[in-house]
Amino acid sequence: MKDVVGWAAFSCVLVPVVLIVYGTSLAGAGGAALGLAAVTGACRVLLRRSERGTARLCTERHTGDRARHGRAGAGAHRGGRHGG
Repeated sequence: MKDVVGWAAFSCVLVPVVLIVYGTSLAGAGGAALGLAAVTGACRVLLRRSERGTARLCTERHTGDRARHGRAGAGAHRGGRHGG
């Protein structure tokens, strides 16, 4: 995730510079920079939220498997003597 955010920050700087070089006003380039920064921030929040949800889901699945396999089933032998 760190790489993605780094590239997004780089583009937030690069795009306004390119816009100014090609003749866009400072206000227009500043507006583009603010818009890109807002989108980058929102994407960062969504990525972090998604990673947390995935980690939590994996943890719940792992814990659920342990609990299910740790119990003796209905047909399991529980010791004791068998008539025969």
